[in-house]
Amino acid sequence: MAVKFSVGWTGDFRGPDGQPVYRDVGQEVLEGVPGLSVTHLEEHRPELGPDQLAGLQGVIVLTPRVTARSVSSSEDLLAIGRFGVGYDHVDVAACTAANVVLSIAAGAVDRSVAEATLAWMLALTHHIRTKDALVRKGRWQERSNYMGCELRGRTLGIIGLGGIGRALVRLLAGFDMNPPLAFDPYADPDVARGLGVRLVPLDELMASADFVSVHCPLTDQTRGLIGARELGRMKPSAYLLNTARGGIVDEAALAEVLRGRQIAGAAVDCFAEEPVTRPHPLGEFENVLLAPHSIAWTDELFREIGRTVCRGMLDLAQGRQPHGVVNPEVFGRPEFQAKWARLALDGHP
Repeated sequence: MAVKFSVGWTGDFRGPDGQPVYRDVGQEVLEGVPGLSVTHLEEHRPELGPDQLAGLQGVIVLTPRVTARSVSSSEDLLAIGRFGVGYDHVDVAACTAANVVLSIAAGAVDRSVAEATLAWMLALTHHIRTKDALVRKGRWQERSNYMGCELRGRTLGIIGLGGIGRALVRLLAGFDMNPPLAFDPYADPDVARGLGVRLVPLDELMASADFVSVHCPLTDQTRGLIGARELGRMKPSAYLLNTARGGIVDEAALAEVLRGRQIAGAAVDCFAEEPVTRPHPLGEFENVLLAPHSIAWTDELFREIGRTVCRGMLDLAQGRQPHGVVNPEVFGRPEFQAKWARLALDGHP
């Protein structure tokens, strides 16, 4: 069978030498499928160019932005597969207008991000970074200045009770913590109740939680959600953790409450401006842990993300609606249905 459905990977999956950057991105899901081919874009650009998408029916995107310019002139592009769950760098409305499906790796990141969040909670409360430095710098006698605390009897507050938040609740089940709190206007009360989570207003969560952990997407509604007012409600013994997206937490306001010792510390994996290529202002604080938007990166994570996104591409190629579609309304558009019928491997979506 001649190639009919071609899937491309953006250039940042390969290094300057042309070799794969990551050990396993699940590409085997697409291998050996009659009529389907896989290619890698030769050039990495911050924004996908329409010329890069020519001849492709699907593209799997790691870091490039996808704009109206990217998708508006491609008559044969059927799908964008975001390698991850965040899609704030993708113009969803432009994809829909161009009859392009946007899918994400829904569910694939839950365990890894939850596990990384738990690791950070333990590292903060036990002063792991500081105690390591005491030994490395020969400051053994200062150890009694850094008494830690257990998770037992503390309260977790989750902002965004999606898959990651729910996975975190399950991981913490054996730590004898208080019943978790969550702020999420879209959460199913029955699901929350089944997890033992109490849904509360944001103000109550910020004032009551010992750990405020951010797990919501960056949208117009969540941009700047955690600012000076919200941070000012936190207890002096509380910690803020953000493994979601930069822009949800006001970084300048966070620096101010840390400088004033109004909270116990923070852990931040994502920033309003990325990449961070010079020392970040939050780096001045000993009670802050930072990571370059990769705290949850593991071989298992990338394998599961890749397999999930590749399955989505395979589903579309074989005429099935994939899991994790961000703009499902596109399936109701006659123009999309006509394109899908033309490009699907068997011609019958």
